[in-house]
Amino acid sequence: MSTAMYVRVSTQQQSQTQTIEQQLERLQHYAKTQNWEIQPEQIFRDDGYSGARLKRPGLDQLRDEVAMAKVERILLTAPDRLSRNFVHQTLLIEEFQSHGVRVEFLDRPMSEDPHDQLLLQIRGAVAEYERTLIAERMRRGRLRKLQAGTLLPWSHPPYGYSSSLDHPRDAAGISVNPVEAAVVGEIFNRYTQPGMSLAQLSKHLYDLGICSPRGKRAWTSGTLRLILTNPVYIGKVFANREQSAPAQQRRSPLQPVGERGSVRLRDASEWILVTQIEAIVSPELFETVQIKLQHNRQTAKRNNKTHNYLLRSLVSCGCCQTACTGVTRNQKYRYYRCRQKSEVKRLKEGKSCSARYTPAQQLEALVWQDLCHVLKHPETIAHAMERLQDGQWLPQELQARCATLHKAQKSLQQQIERLTQAYLAEVIALEEYRRRRADLETQLQALTTQERQLTAQSHQHIEMTQLAQGAEAFCHRIQQGLEQATFEQKRQLVELLIDRVVVTQEQVEIRYVIPTSLRGEQSRFCHLRIDYFGEHLKPELSAFGFRLPNPETE
Repeated sequence: MSTAMYVRVSTQQQSQTQTIEQQLERLQHYAKTQNWEIQPEQIFRDDGYSGARLKRPGLDQLRDEVAMAKVERILLTAPDRLSRNFVHQTLLIEEFQSHGVRVEFLDRPMSEDPHDQLLLQIRGAVAEYERTLIAERMRRGRLRKLQAGTLLPWSHPPYGYSSSLDHPRDAAGISVNPVEAAVVGEIFNRYTQPGMSLAQLSKHLYDLGICSPRGKRAWTSGTLRLILTNPVYIGKVFANREQSAPAQQRRSPLQPVGERGSVRLRDASEWILVTQIEAIVSPELFETVQIKLQHNRQTAKRNNKTHNYLLRSLVSCGCCQTACTGVTRNQKYRYYRCRQKSEVKRLKEGKSCSARYTPAQQLEALVWQDLCHVLKHPETIAHAMERLQDGQWLPQELQARCATLHKAQKSLQQQIERLTQAYLAEVIALEEYRRRRADLETQLQALTTQERQLTAQSHQHIEMTQLAQGAEAFCHRIQQGLEQATFEQKRQLVELLIDRVVVTQEQVEIRYVIPTSLRGEQSRFCHLRIDYFGEHLKPELSAFGFRLPNPETE
């Protein structure tokens, strides 16, 4: 029987104190007493990974080995080494057992006896409770230190400053880095010049050969904005400026949403002034930069309505998966251009996108013609609306969130049942039972409230498509004004019905928000792709006499 070992510690500090080696020594000694041979490749370890997360390289590798039937037994020192989250722990054990793999713990041997199973589940719940309690204590302790000014809100100082190597979060050890401070001053002063934008500022720093804080040749607009908006450069160190938020949908839907999530700025009233340090720029210069940032944001090209682009913010490059922007040549020739053709770094390195400029007039005519064709043939829309009623066409984010809530509710209900069983088995006292049950019921009520909110949100999404319900009546009503529609009316209809237009060389792919293709059910929206057409009707630009010139050479 093939046996694997799994060991884990939560922090690098623990890993340095030989906790991993201690676990391995115990496991190997036990395996030797059982006459089990353990090969080095059958030892899976995660040094410095939290037990609250499932995403661990060693654990992922172990799960892959189990799925490929290469392991028949898994040996661990204790259940909390597998996971400190009760739901995750149960999930992993059930996953391993479903593949016929036995899971053995040295500290708390597990059998198939219902009593042992109950105790294991209770211990898993207690481990999760302990982790939550420790995290809350750390949060409150950190908050008190921040309010007292004895702890800086960062482990690495901002660009332009240096900190003590021994005490990086001690305010007394912060000093100005002369070289980096000169760059910060250049960034602030240069940005105040007339006509200067973040993109132009990035190009200026690139030309000067100044590397970014991460040592890259090119400065991103995001890095420059973070520097220009950070009040630390006027000597004020704030904590609690940002809060975690779910990952935002990227501008180009051809790119996946990141797993790490995102952050958003809190209201200034929630900021905590930790301490004051030496300033690099004056408050007057900082305020001038903030005003210009706001002005540039309002007058940015993406908000420029001088030239009408029917497909503004809807066109993507099929070659590099990024969004396209509208540009005008000689005040009369309009094009959609891939953003990576104008990025400073790619231009300097000769790696700009190879996609050619797309003539806006011809692309817009092609898309509008196809949209009219879809609206004049409502049978596909009517068929999709029949499936809409059961909710399967909700955006993927809502579906995933609803599924997560259902799983969490089921888990809490099971925990309440197990807690009741523990009380009836006299494992816990009545007072402890009432307290824990009250906590679980509070969590369950919160999940129920969230579910109601999501249900209301899903109803709002369905209401957005009520124009298309009764598809024939809707399409016939729209048809009457298609030929005489103004630009504003066309723009409204395009924004309502089209999610993305992907241009790849001489082929155009139109992705409709309307669910008209059975193949689109797993997409974020249910798109009408090019497979909607027959082979002889695919909307290729060349078939419409659509030639892709290059304005840089013609």
